[in-house]
Amino acid sequence: MRKIDFFIGFIIGLVACFLGTYLYITLIAEDEFFHGITLLKSGGYLGKVISLGAIFPLVTFFILLKYNKDLMARGVILATIILAILTIFI
Repeated sequence: MRKIDFFIGFIIGLVACFLGTYLYITLIAEDEFFHGITLLKSGGYLGKVISLGAIFPLVTFFILLKYNKDLMARGVILATIILAILTIFI
């Protein structure tokens, strides 16, 4: 049960970051998602947008801590660390 909670937290962290990135591209950049990704990648701004999308996992981390879901919160932190490493190489 403990490993499943950690894995669920990891998935929640990835989904939250994807949701934050999606909302930024569609609402702020006012562009379609896949077209916006190609434009941001060609301009060299994709890593910065993914970093902005990492605000949502931060919020989910504190919500999980409030409800005493420590292992899920650890999974969210691992997802955030992996995404941070990914943005270095993008």
